[in-house]
Amino acid sequence: MTAQHRTPVIVVSGVSPGADRDVALRLAGGEPATALVHHDLRQVSSGVVLRTVRRGIEETTTTLELAHGCVACTVREDLLPLLRRLAADTGVERVVLQLDEAMDPEQVCLAIEHVVVGDRTVGDDVEITAVTAAIDASTFVDDVTGDDTMAERGLHGSPDDERTVAHVALAQAEFADVLVCAGRPADAWSAARTNAILERVAPSAPVLDLAVTDLDTLLATVPAHARRGTGDDPHGSLLRGQPPLHSDCGMTVTVFSARRPFHPERLHEAVDVLLDGVLRARGRVWIASQPDIALWLESAGGGLGVGHLGPWLDSPEGPDWNDVSAERRTLASLRWDPLFGDRDQEIVVISHEADPQTVEATLRAALLTDAELATGREEWARYPDPFDTWHEEPCDETELELSDTDSVYNGRNET
Repeated sequence: MTAQHRTPVIVVSGVSPGADRDVALRLAGGEPATALVHHDLRQVSSGVVLRTVRRGIEETTTTLELAHGCVACTVREDLLPLLRRLAADTGVERVVLQLDEAMDPEQVCLAIEHVVVGDRTVGDDVEITAVTAAIDASTFVDDVTGDDTMAERGLHGSPDDERTVAHVALAQAEFADVLVCAGRPADAWSAARTNAILERVAPSAPVLDLAVTDLDTLLATVPAHARRGTGDDPHGSLLRGQPPLHSDCGMTVTVFSARRPFHPERLHEAVDVLLDGVLRARGRVWIASQPDIALWLESAGGGLGVGHLGPWLDSPEGPDWNDVSAERRTLASLRWDPLFGDRDQEIVVISHEADPQTVEATLRAALLTDAELATGREEWARYPDPFDTWHEEPCDETELELSDTDSVYNGRNET
């Protein structure tokens, strides 16, 4: 029995509309056998999405009226069924999926692979062969070090989208298998800073110049170990691709780790250190007042969000070891503590102006002291907890997999 053929899909993301479009067109190459798909979300707040499908010189634009205008319903109600129809078309050999600037490529890829449409997932019909991030080299440094919101740029994916441009742009670069640079940095210093950022945010992703990029070149450049749309385990290693740890153009990677919990109020005060002069921070934390829940902390562009990762393996409601990834099992075994099990703190911080030693010291001062540690969990449970209502509880699992703007991202400087 031969395996079922799946239509290749190349995903293109980016916060610069011009660079995003140019990369997608270059990869499509004007070939009739390549379907270039794009959803324009600029009117999504009114429940309207413009969908364009281009094959060769033929282009069709359709106005979609969605009951609940957001990224999630665009993916669920139109993109997934459309991909299935294109996969069934014998004239379509591949799909170039140009995401709207507001779309998170990881969430779209998760939806393709796991959300059931009809009687099966769309991942049974299509195969993600590469995820590409379009980088506008003329604006990238300003985009990822500034504090503009997507809404201020007119790029929001829903009325309540509070994400910063930096958050979206860095997440796109982190998830990409290959980066394609369009435009030119303003000067040599900007070029050096762009390279220093990309080496630390996406160290395993090759960087191509748009001028010499076509589909064959891109596919040949995708590393053998590329994720190809598969997300990382947040309980696994956070240093994917081994980024350089030395400082370059002011960019420095710091890994904060600890085996004791944070005091909730002191951590709430300490997170301000991640909002000024820090390019990116992301990692898992546990706080004394919520000892059985792993939290995910993420910041970029002056905005910071916190959300649930679910229970620790050592928690009463923790998952069975056989139900988690091999990477999580291995790391938990290596770091297992007789008192705290697999609970730990690990936050990767990329600074561009902040002093890494100050960041480290501020976070460490928010941990429980020896005296507080000795009082035990009953006393910890009495601590006032600003994080208890700061995040949203997970709703339906399918909704979480689809939604990237209705998330726990709290907007800039809301801590």
